[in-house]
Amino acid sequence: MVFTQYIWRPKLTALAALLLTLFLALLLTLLGGALNPVLANSAAPAELHQHQVLAAGHPLTVWEKSPLQPTAVILLLHGRTWSSLPDFDLQVEAESLSFMDGLNALGYAVYALDARGYGATPRDSSGWLTPDRAARDATLVIEWIKTRVDLDVHLYGWSYGSMVSQLVVQRAPNKVQSVMLFGYPFEPARHLEDPAFKYPVQPPNETNTAANAASDFIVSGAISEAAIAAYVEAALAADPHRVDFKNLHEWAELDPSLITTPTLLLQGEFDPLAAPADLPAFFTRIKTANKWWVVLSGGDHAALLEKPRGKMLQAIDSFIKSLAN
Repeated sequence: MVFTQYIWRPKLTALAALLLTLFLALLLTLLGGALNPVLANSAAPAELHQHQVLAAGHPLTVWEKSPLQPTAVILLLHGRTWSSLPDFDLQVEAESLSFMDGLNALGYAVYALDARGYGATPRDSSGWLTPDRAARDATLVIEWIKTRVDLDVHLYGWSYGSMVSQLVVQRAPNKVQSVMLFGYPFEPARHLEDPAFKYPVQPPNETNTAANAASDFIVSGAISEAAIAAYVEAALAADPHRVDFKNLHEWAELDPSLITTPTLLLQGEFDPLAAPADLPAFFTRIKTANKWWVVLSGGDHAALLEKPRGKMLQAIDSFIKSLAN
């Protein structure tokens, strides 16, 4: 007995072949997104969400942008003068400068805290902010994030935010998977006050200026004039008055020999506040051996908004991925 196998091969019209090709392409795109978070997260920018976290009754504003399939979380802490949205979510026509969007495209859910008195977070009844209070608020927000997502949390601080981040991980080394310090400016002579120093009864509440907002952009050609103008406008709208810090002697707690959390130190080549002369000793004294020091060629104190932005994002992604190996 002979069996004959017939294989049906349909004869497709040109239109049917085109439709089948488009269907398969769409299917592969959807499957690729499911299998590859970076591909899935590289679509349109994520929506910006505003949250409120209570710290002993005081409202802290936390901004969030999350991709469809986040692989980890990064909490961003801003610097001394300006709040989260101008720093981390700057929107400029025909330019891609949002740091939050850049991290989203790499697969990270991003949260950004407005510290007391900054952006959408009001000052508390004292009118002042202290290093200790800033660190405790950041720690509280990390704990809040962990109630929302079951993912590793990483901490990134810019300028003063890097000093706050260091306080957080010194006090609670296992609170985050890693800490990233950019534009680290700490110098005892510049940041410490005698504990007996008398602060004014009322905080000065000085008006911020456009000159101050543009002052970090010192490398010619590193950022467009349109982007600087957009930053100045966004910064003054979010933070019309300068936040007042007191109890600066609390920065004396900073000690790199107490950092056991994996650490990424990021430095702009021309950053005058994170001077090269100060960083080698700091980096050497960081206790953990799991540490990287990356210099961003052509960058200054605002390198995350400038041409070296891509290098910074790549360094962050590589560092975080190295922790899983």
